[in-house]
Amino acid sequence: MAKKKNFEGVVDLIKMKAIIFFQTNDKTGSEYEEREIPEDLLEEATQYREMMIEGIADKVDWFMEKYLSESAFSEEEMMSALREGTINYGLMPVLCGSAFKNTGVQLLLDAVCNYLPSPLDIPPVKGINIKDDTETERKPDAEEHFSALAFKIASDKHGDLTYLRIYSGVLTSGQRLYNPRTRKKELASRIYSMHADKREQMESATAGDIVAVVGFKDTGTGDTVCVEDHPIILEKIEFPETVISMAIEPKTEAEKEKLAIVLAKLGK
Repeated sequence: MAKKKNFEGVVDLIKMKAIIFFQTNDKTGSEYEEREIPEDLLEEATQYREMMIEGIADKVDWFMEKYLSESAFSEEEMMSALREGTINYGLMPVLCGSAFKNTGVQLLLDAVCNYLPSPLDIPPVKGINIKDDTETERKPDAEEHFSALAFKIASDKHGDLTYLRIYSGVLTSGQRLYNPRTRKKELASRIYSMHADKREQMESATAGDIVAVVGFKDTGTGDTVCVEDHPIILEKIEFPETVISMAIEPKTEAEKEKLAIVLAKLGK
């Protein structure tokens, strides 16, 4: 709704409501309300809604049957069919918004929960058992042996933050884990739930959680951490080849030592 600087909201084609975001100095985009769709947008919104319904019906059988019977769809039925189509048949929900003004961010996060697969909706993660090089798998279950993938390392004043996507088991604060690549143990001294630049300390985290851990020394991006008695190496993150390279050289021995420390951090 509106363009560029005047962008103020979006039209929800499932609810058929206009979502208006308030632009105040201290709460830009954090508050919004539902309104009736303006008359000048109603016809266009109706057309796009019909296109969306046809797209869902083309993929989801039970939805097609109801579509052909010309029955009205409830909001819950449309959301259920869209979720099924997204998980099983490759449908891709599209949302509009502006990250700069936080407009539409809440709707995007709701859509992630409503339409994208949870860990329970996808097959168990597969990996290699380093004891015998056989393929093994881990279900997204707290009762499974612990496994997680380190997908990001961030420098912090209290020590490096290692971001983990937990695939199975439970992680508790103070627990010792095993890195099968380095064959070294790592201490998860503190666990945090991250919210942008804010953090909340946690005593434990379980399968499906994404957390940041303080205390790891030798774990890098793409490494698996697990329990030593049941080691596994998950699929490693593949990075594209760089298209630009640059060489730097320290001017003094003192700078050389500092540069080595920085490069070691970047190398994680």
